[in-house]
Amino acid sequence: MKATINANGTEITVLSKVNEDDYISLTDIAKYKNRDDAFIVINNWMRLRDTIEFLGLWESFSNPDFKPIEFDRFRKESGYNAFTLSPQKWITSTNAIGITSKSGRYGGTFAHKDIAFEFASWISPFFALFWR
Repeated sequence: MKATINANGTEITVLSKVNEDDYISLTDIAKYKNRDDAFIVINNWMRLRDTIEFLGLWESFSNPDFKPIEFDRFRKESGYNAFTLSPQKWITSTNAIGITSKSGRYGGTFAHKDIAFEFASWISPFFALFWR
């Protein structure tokens, strides 16, 4: 099921799956900061050490198939200037379930509501409080 919420004038898509938690569009949230290059905002957030720590902790609590060795590699590499990380690379490498990402016209990056709230707080604490 697909729904939208309005946060300070920004429409944010929410996907609700039967018997599962809501997944919220990180792409829509990122448009609050940069309408034209939302994917760059997401990638910049994902390359931060604190983000990687948060994602790894969330996955270790929620995902029995999470790959901790690959997570450790990202954690060690984060902080270096040349380090980059996309949602697709994170998902493929660690078998993550907290983030989903699809390229193309009807694609986008969605995250479990716990992760989406963390991302929204990074974008703007003021913005994040509008839809909690």
